[in-house]
Amino acid sequence: MNRLAGVTSPYLLQHADNPVDWWPWTPEAFAEARRRNVPVLLSVGYSACHWCHVMAHESFEDATTAAYLNERFVPVKVDREERPDVDAVYMEAVQAATGHGGWPMTVFLTPDAEPFYFGTYFPPEPRHGMPSFLQVLQGVSQAWTDRRDEVGEVAGNIVRELSGRSLAFGGDGAPGPQELAQALLGLTREYDERYGGFGGAPKFPPSMTVEFLLRHHARTKAEGALQMAADTCEAMARGGIYDQLGGGFARYSVDREWIVPHFEKMLYDNALLCRVYAHLWRATGSDLARRVALETADFMVRELRTAEGGFASALDADSDDGTGKHVEGAFYVWTPGQLRSVLGEEDAAYAAQHFGVTEEGTFEEGASVLRLPQDAGVADAERVERIRRRLFEAREERPRPGRDDKVVAAWNGLAIAALAETGAYFDRPDLVERATEAADLLVRLHMDTGARLARTSRDGHVGPNAGVLEDYADVAEGFLALAGVTGEGVWLEFAGFLLDIVLDRFTGEAGALYDTAHDSEQLIRRPQDPTDNAAPSGWSAAAGALLSYAAHTGSEAHRTAAEGALGVVKALGPRAPRFIGWGLAVAEALLDGPREVAVVGAPDDPAARELHRTALLGTAPGAVVAFGRPRTADPRTAGAGAGAPGAAEPDPGDEEFPLLRDRPLVGGRPAAYVCHHFTCDAPTTDPAELARKLAD
Repeated sequence: MNRLAGVTSPYLLQHADNPVDWWPWTPEAFAEARRRNVPVLLSVGYSACHWCHVMAHESFEDATTAAYLNERFVPVKVDREERPDVDAVYMEAVQAATGHGGWPMTVFLTPDAEPFYFGTYFPPEPRHGMPSFLQVLQGVSQAWTDRRDEVGEVAGNIVRELSGRSLAFGGDGAPGPQELAQALLGLTREYDERYGGFGGAPKFPPSMTVEFLLRHHARTKAEGALQMAADTCEAMARGGIYDQLGGGFARYSVDREWIVPHFEKMLYDNALLCRVYAHLWRATGSDLARRVALETADFMVRELRTAEGGFASALDADSDDGTGKHVEGAFYVWTPGQLRSVLGEEDAAYAAQHFGVTEEGTFEEGASVLRLPQDAGVADAERVERIRRRLFEAREERPRPGRDDKVVAAWNGLAIAALAETGAYFDRPDLVERATEAADLLVRLHMDTGARLARTSRDGHVGPNAGVLEDYADVAEGFLALAGVTGEGVWLEFAGFLLDIVLDRFTGEAGALYDTAHDSEQLIRRPQDPTDNAAPSGWSAAAGALLSYAAHTGSEAHRTAAEGALGVVKALGPRAPRFIGWGLAVAEALLDGPREVAVVGAPDDPAARELHRTALLGTAPGAVVAFGRPRTADPRTAGAGAGAPGAAEPDPGDEEFPLLRDRPLVGGRPAAYVCHHFTCDAPTTDPAELARKLAD
């Protein structure tokens, strides 16, 4: 009996019709394994994973394999995006045992959830030195039957080894200028001067590292940091990893040159990169950065937004190539003949040169990924835009990639921050509205009356899994950004609720943070990972949100917790800067701040709005912005009538912004108050002067 029907995970639902008798991760599955005295097969993957689909088709849809599996195992299927805690614990075991990891992840467990045999993808027949999946099943079953004591000893040793691991902080206290300079030096050594980015193939978009570089430049004026950030962003935007027709980024490039992507599109990548390109524009005024930030924002709204107002997790890499066969990249790639069929001979030749489409192809079977080669020459902007529009409309007629439409709280928090800031920078109130609607969904559906978060929802139904640290941290980050952009202090209040739970339920000794709450399900090890990989770790993200909240409220407890959490950045930043980029970015904010900007004035007053936008465009990494009506009257207008110029008109929504208290209008005019390192300047009514203060 397959038990996956009715779950909220699209990935699990893809396996609901398998002949395998799948269970979701539940206590009942392990109770069944104990009752039958058989091991558990744990299979972990996610909806947009190409090789997960391959193994499912080859093995889990095969009746013979399924029959053997059902007879001798209890098969458990897990969506790593719904249960990152389960994924993290067993991936650590896989990596320790095999030296590598990835998805699909295949782990065999005792009925007590202790792992004893590991792997990733297994083919249907022996291939490239790998045994077939059926051979693996037969070998594990035989070992369980004939060598049970040995299996138990292996499992016990693995659990003890994992339980004994602890993080070495390498010294007390948060990183200082020296550690951040060492991190920059380390990045310089790994930087690809020819193609941008860091390291070799496969090459992943280093969004969090670029954020650190931008903040480091803002604090130190180090031109090398800004150049690495700008060149990397340009290389990615010109490459095939960026969708030149529809906007948005693929998961990674299989080559060093950013030409051929792995075509899946993830919400977290696009949210992080949208924000990075917006910040690059803020720092440089780059037209390319502006275009990419807006196109990526529009992609998220157009293709990932759900009917409930949240954002779906991912688009698959594969789609129908028009013949009924699912092929990676089929939706995105073009041949010269396909260009001609849409554009005609003349425009097709121009498009081929502009987008790097060749007769031999840059991908597979003569197809090319669209990109902007450096040698394409000066473009006719109007003609290019006309061609892009026609190709985009033609592509819309192709079979679309599948969409994983579950809403992940953490990734929606990242999207809220990106859309709110992008909308504010570029006068796109519609993007701010989409961010607000996603935030409303999280509060309404994912947050209970005690402010505890659920990890996922789908079609308006909340999932069964508790939020992990990254959910609380990234949602708080999104709410803080939304508060600064909208002037609605309720979002600051909601962020405070979430961060209080972080302090109460996710903290350990000496600034350490755990990925799961104290009262979460107990696994064989409590997961704890401070490194930033595809997205900010919960640890780094929590440090950043705690620090911003402390700047808004003056809370010493939140600032102290942020400083303690950054101790691990002091240890890892100089040694492995690529893998703790968000932690380094937060450390830049700590060194620069706190820097508090309070803009007082009526939200519909153009002068107040100009001051507010000037504040948001400041690049200081430690800055937070509050905007709203003053909380007290200008002394020179005391006694004025309620509607008199300069009279205080407190808005109940402003009560949650402590920075607005006792900040009156100046001469009846909107004003900005700037405090830095616990010292305040005189208020200003002049946007140019405010910009100078923020650049100091």
